[in-house]
Amino acid sequence: MGIKLRLTIMQFLQFFIWGAWLISLGGYMGNALHFEGGQIGAIFATTGIAALIMPGLTGIIADKWINAERLYGLLHLIGAGALLYASTATTYNQMYWAMLLNMLAYMPTLSLANTVSYNALEKSHMDLVKDFPPIRVWGTVGFICAMWAVDLTGFKAHSAQLYVAATAALLLGLYAFSLPACPPERNENKTMLSAFGLDALVLFKQKKMIIFFLFSMLLGAALQITNTYGDLFLGSFASIPEYADSFGVKHSVILLSISQMSETLFILAIPFFLKHFGIKRVMLISMFAWVFRFGLFGLGNPGDGLWMLILSMIVYGMAFDFFNVSGSLFTEMEAHSSIRASAQGLFFMMTNGLGAIIGGYASGAVVDAFSVYENGLLISREWTPIWMIFAGYALTIGILFGLAFRYKHVPESKQ
Repeated sequence: MGIKLRLTIMQFLQFFIWGAWLISLGGYMGNALHFEGGQIGAIFATTGIAALIMPGLTGIIADKWINAERLYGLLHLIGAGALLYASTATTYNQMYWAMLLNMLAYMPTLSLANTVSYNALEKSHMDLVKDFPPIRVWGTVGFICAMWAVDLTGFKAHSAQLYVAATAALLLGLYAFSLPACPPERNENKTMLSAFGLDALVLFKQKKMIIFFLFSMLLGAALQITNTYGDLFLGSFASIPEYADSFGVKHSVILLSISQMSETLFILAIPFFLKHFGIKRVMLISMFAWVFRFGLFGLGNPGDGLWMLILSMIVYGMAFDFFNVSGSLFTEMEAHSSIRASAQGLFFMMTNGLGAIIGGYASGAVVDAFSVYENGLLISREWTPIWMIFAGYALTIGILFGLAFRYKHVPESKQ
């Protein structure tokens, strides 16, 4: 089996695990387990907690003591166990600690998967720029396939989605030990600060970078919202007779998967937009795309408003990629070569760490503010004002970013 195929299988399973539960778990916890909005938000905030702690720690371990592919496999085996326990959870505390352990194991595998891939391709004397992207895109394919699998089987409404994820994690955990060896480099110059991206704090000496990272954190909070509540929102239409049998209700996860499909297309447009418009305008486009994402959710429905929901899914690709990928590229360009890796770690911590924690807890508070519970059971929930508040949030940070961030773009043709 060629190395490209072996790495493709790894990337496919890596994101299949996440796609099997990330979009549908919120609906399951709300509808089947009757968790409150704040509880669901807190469980999804474990992603941010793990993103703050684990990538740096595992990076140190892989650099000094253990082969990256072995650590990668071990973490997935731990994650498989956590997901199996989560599938049996019936209370908030059980689910919270199970998913926290799962995310502590899963989040560092995102960077380890790239490390293992880069190492294997370099040993095979391949071009990383040319050969890695076609391999990595199969991760997105795996995510979409998992979403379709749990939807078409009906697992999206049951704990079975966690069994699917656990099985994939078990397979990948065992498979990882067959991948090419990626031994520790034992880089003695790498400090604890650099491992956690903290030596890049020197970037905060620049006002524009303080503003950039602050708004990156605030925008990172937006990503949590539809991952957490998108399926729960669409499932709420099942209680309305005219929508109960609609495609958007019965196959809500497939409808949501259009977002990931859009993401694969918009990422190709980033070089053009960055070249012609610069990072400030591209980030503003992302922020206002989030306004449309949330606003269309607030106005749409699975019936005559289905087109609004579909348009919201399409807009998601622009909202996510123009922020996440473009922000990473801007960080790369602004950081000195000696701290580029740490700068990327800092950007990851601000967006997927602090941003995810803020998004998880704040969005849960908003959802609960428009929900009525009685004896622990949901009586009613007003989704339209919820989505409009989220849209207003994105609009506010977009306006403030436009006023506060000073960055003059010079098109390449004029340089």
